[in-house]
Amino acid sequence: MKVALGVILVLMLGGALVFWRWGSRSRRATELADARAEAQRWYERLGGQLMNLHGDAPAVRQALADAGERYNAAGSQLEQAGTPNQFALARETALEGLAYIRAARTAMGIDPGPELPPLAAARGAGMLTKEREVDVQGQTYRAGPQPGNRTPYYYPGGNWQGRPVPAGWYSTPWWKTALGTGAGVLGGILIADALFSPAFADPGYGYEAGYQEGFNDGFGDGQDQGGDVGDQGGGDQFAGDQGGGDYAGGDFSGGGDFGGGDFGGGDFGGGGDW
Repeated sequence: MKVALGVILVLMLGGALVFWRWGSRSRRATELADARAEAQRWYERLGGQLMNLHGDAPAVRQALADAGERYNAAGSQLEQAGTPNQFALARETALEGLAYIRAARTAMGIDPGPELPPLAAARGAGMLTKEREVDVQGQTYRAGPQPGNRTPYYYPGGNWQGRPVPAGWYSTPWWKTALGTGAGVLGGILIADALFSPAFADPGYGYEAGYQEGFNDGFGDGQDQGGDVGDQGGGDQFAGDQGGGDYAGGDFSGGGDFGGGDFGGGDFGGGGDW
């Protein structure tokens, strides 16, 4: 009798283990399928928008070019993805592309369309609300909330070198040229300080509490990630970009083109406006 009860107990435990493993596999398969479908949905939406938008203004052309880079990057990431996290990265890249689509539509003077989910890379970055103009090392740099001939480069918000860079329009994509080492990084730091720091060349627009909150968040993220740039792909996230073109590999992976506008972001940075 004891032997029979032992056999029954073993069989029951074995059956429970098999059932648990089957349930675990089923849940993982469901999560993977859901993540793939979510990334594919935003990727296809980005492709459809790219096919239907055209414009000659510099700001429109540049925003569409950046959106196209994200589209190519997201496509490459989708082909290689095999885990929910990898599909999430492709989704983020596609959302960055759609942030550039919204920027292009704004530059064209048409409705930018529905709001997008907030980008992970833009957390705490905020957005520009007033125009700024500073001189750094003999060059003039401008930034503002609206596109124009003098500010044709859109950035969806993110973190660079531990500094939050708000969403807005810029006169030059200084964050791209500062991706290297040495003088490039130093120049980028000087530009960021001049444009956003109240202590250095402040244009007089005040020092909002949101910046400090965003700066602290961004600095913490940068410390956690060791200040590494573009570890996730091949080029412009996240923060930087992550996938193909300038975005391949990410200008600012992790906290920013996560992947990374050029850093990742969108019209949705938190942490206060500028």
